[in-house]
Amino acid sequence: MRTYILYIAKHLFWPTVLITASLTSIIWLTQALRFIDFIVNRGLGIGDFIYITSLLFPSLLMLLVPVALFVAVVFTYNKLAADSELVVMRAMGLSRWQLAQPALLVAVCATLFCYALSLYFLPLSNRQFKDMSSFLRDNYTSVLLQEEVFNTPIDGLTVFVRTRDDEGNLAGILVHDNRVAEAPVTMMAEQGKLVQGTRGPQFHLVKGIRQELRRGNVSWLNFDNYTLDISFYTGAMRERAREPSEQYVGELLGGDKSSKDYAYQRAEAHQRLVWPLYNLALTMMAVAVLLSGEFNRRGQWRRMAAAAAAAVIIALAGVGLRNVVVKQPMMIPVMYVVVVGVIAWAAFSLLVNYRKKPPAMAESELS
Repeated sequence: MRTYILYIAKHLFWPTVLITASLTSIIWLTQALRFIDFIVNRGLGIGDFIYITSLLFPSLLMLLVPVALFVAVVFTYNKLAADSELVVMRAMGLSRWQLAQPALLVAVCATLFCYALSLYFLPLSNRQFKDMSSFLRDNYTSVLLQEEVFNTPIDGLTVFVRTRDDEGNLAGILVHDNRVAEAPVTMMAEQGKLVQGTRGPQFHLVKGIRQELRRGNVSWLNFDNYTLDISFYTGAMRERAREPSEQYVGELLGGDKSSKDYAYQRAEAHQRLVWPLYNLALTMMAVAVLLSGEFNRRGQWRRMAAAAAAAVIIALAGVGLRNVVVKQPMMIPVMYVVVVGVIAWAAFSLLVNYRKKPPAMAESELS
């Protein structure tokens, strides 16, 4: 491989990695803050917290790698132009297509990486993320009920505990169950414990009172032992239905056409097939714009601004078309036309060398 290809490719690779890592870390941190509640109120360990939030990385990388690569291409080629390295390479006889080859090499690697994420790691991580989230949400044997605080483990259920020992035994319990709005139930018990039953998590209450309001009438019940089911499901725990983001492309395209989710499945499948190509589209567009025209010692900020504006429009079109395709399936070919059209235009611009004709000399100068 030619030396200049390795030289430019190296200068493209590390900025891409650095920009991707920086953007991913920032967005991951904002998303991970949503799960702080699992640590503070639900007894989730640090290791489990890191694992469940790390499952967000494939979806973040899938979205950010094309953007990071575009920024790295603009930065690197502008630096090479500012240092007059591109001028030297052009003086050696390198065409615009040859100067663009290092960027294309990195873009192809990024495209293959994104296809690996799109076709395998993205649905796998989303599936594990949803399973883990559902488990932490439903399995309340691990919930850390705070003492002397009104806890809300699930919507419609409020629990107050006066004391709790290291073995999980509770004392001074107040439970208000409003999941059935027409018949709210309030229970008070001297002691109790949170256990895992066959149908999900349950409260086992000892020596208390049960109060229920039904049709304007209040009924009271004194009990020695009472079991309250707090699971999400009234029957046995059933398998959770997979969302489109958790399904592989083959499952998405082979879904039931009569299903209400088929439109979303189809849009998700084509988006997974198209989006990795934006690594090539944005990279080739940036290189074509930056290498066009003659060298300008005053810089090429206009070309950089034009490339940035075009990249924003192209990326927004790629993201927005997914939502359009859900309602208008006939727009599916447009998703491919946009990205392929950008690649074709950039390739044509790089392969065809436009040369300005020298200005005609006046007859007085010739004489």
